[in-house]
Amino acid sequence: MIYSSEIESPVGTLIACATQAGICLLEFSDKNSLLQDVAAISRAFHAAISLAENQHLQQLKTELQEYFNGSRKAFSVPLDPVGTDFQKSVWQTLQTIPFGKTRTYKEQALQLNSPQGIRAVASANGKNKIYILIPCHRVIGSDGALTGYGSGLWRKKYLLELESGSSSGTLF
Repeated sequence: MIYSSEIESPVGTLIACATQAGICLLEFSDKNSLLQDVAAISRAFHAAISLAENQHLQQLKTELQEYFNGSRKAFSVPLDPVGTDFQKSVWQTLQTIPFGKTRTYKEQALQLNSPQGIRAVASANGKNKIYILIPCHRVIGSDGALTGYGSGLWRKKYLLELESGSSSGTLF
């Protein structure tokens, strides 16, 4: 069984799913591909999704509350991501970006020893189904521009400002 829950945040409602091993999905409820992503999770684990909580979802709620109030800089809730080996390696590099810092897609590709693979890395970032915990919001364009956040650049801006300590507590 896959457990699921809604979590309210300053930037909108999040939908979270977890297996017994860890969090497998954390996306905003208004993401265009949410239904397809939830269905893909269900297929990948050959399991039904139930509106019920397990220990990982309870831990996630606590950690997200601490993150949004500024007292948490790293997450310890276990993850159970669904993806190819390449995607998982890309997501692991995302988790090495320090809190409050950013990295370009090119820098991420270089870290993966794939200097010509910038587009593949960007595509894998876009397939991330565990927002915030796998911090794809910390990746920016080579020119410093905010690019490529499936749930809105305004959310990416908010998360980056929150992590840099420059957030005024407003969404704009």
